[in-house]
Amino acid sequence: MEDAFKKFLYAGVDLAAEVSTKFEETVKDLIEKGKISDVEGKKMVDELFERTEARKEEFEAKYNDIKEKVGLVKKTEEEILADLKSKVADLESKIGKSSKTAAPKAKATA
Repeated sequence: MEDAFKKFLYAGVDLAAEVSTKFEETVKDLIEKGKISDVEGKKMVDELFERTEARKEEFEAKYNDIKEKVGLVKKTEEEILADLKSKVADLESKIGKSSKTAAPKAKATA
């Protein structure tokens, strides 16, 4: 399944690269034909790259979120240990709270 995610990611990267290349070629063509100025062309290309960068960051965040939900993220030993410590601390606090709120048991006397 991880391989499918990688292929999907690479397809998206290839598509974005192809779109930006075609867009730049179109802008250069418009500049050469005198339909837009150099400044306008540069502005258009810069805006495309800014939007693409913003979308890339959004896509990466979503991709990483999906990988984590599906279980494809491989955690380091330190991350696993930190998770386990957190779970133990949560359980200890729950046990501690329940034992403090429970009435003390009477000691049996012989």
